[in-house]
Amino acid sequence: MSGPIARGLRRIADVLQRGLFDAEEERLPETLPPPAGELLRHPRANRELVLDGRRVAFLLKRSRRRSIGFVVGLEGLAVSAPKWVTLRDVDAALREKAGWILAKLGEQRDRSLQSAADRIVWADGAVLQFLGAPVRVTLGMRPGLAAGEVLLDDAPGPAPSGDSAPRRLHVGLAHGASPERLRDTVQSWLQREARRVFEARSAHYAERLGVRVTRLSLSSAKTRWGSANGNGAIRLHWRLIQHPLATIDYVVAHELAHLREMNHGPRFWAVVGSVVPDYQSARGRLGSEPLAPWD
Repeated sequence: MSGPIARGLRRIADVLQRGLFDAEEERLPETLPPPAGELLRHPRANRELVLDGRRVAFLLKRSRRRSIGFVVGLEGLAVSAPKWVTLRDVDAALREKAGWILAKLGEQRDRSLQSAADRIVWADGAVLQFLGAPVRVTLGMRPGLAAGEVLLDDAPGPAPSGDSAPRRLHVGLAHGASPERLRDTVQSWLQREARRVFEARSAHYAERLGVRVTRLSLSSAKTRWGSANGNGAIRLHWRLIQHPLATIDYVVAHELAHLREMNHGPRFWAVVGSVVPDYQSARGRLGSEPLAPWD
């Protein structure tokens, strides 16, 4: 088959499969789209398009992929398209998915605003999340705590309101320690805890799924909570340790399921559901409850 004919057939197949575009999430968020006319610009935008009256500047990347893919992240909209797909086809695909794109961009905008409001102030008394519950940083030395060490109370203490107060995270630093040093000390502790918890949960679900994890490493990726490859290596974002254990279990099971099904088809989700029946709830929480910014 000649090259032009093959390319033509691929273009026809691409048009017929427009309903199968890759997307960051399957469900539309409840966040309202941004006000009419607002310019939503990716910092490395190289193309613009008006979608439902709103001008969107996005990053268009050419790749060897077989379909058009959309990713809406903190920077904005990035589009990946095969080299043989025309700009007209790319624009048509974006218009077809305009509702999803604008909703996701609006969600990211709202997350950025909330993140700015929730930014952690690194000082004595700072509150952060650990396994889905708040812990309060307490600076200063105490018996059994060496300089630079971190120790979490076994249980929360009483609060004036009658509820449980946040557990105390004792950090062996002087009250005059710099915010950067405090942040780095707490981050190191969280990463150690993350590895301990992730290794235990991975071993648990690997046995249940009949798969073998060859390597587990911590990630600081901007767009993914986890990843896996066919060699049995998985990567999990260390800040998952701030989420409840049920959410961590979902992400662990999700990545381990990829060791059996390297796709997101029905058989893959059946594998996930076999060990985490309520995975849809955990998946929804992970997408709707972003963590506070770290620095």
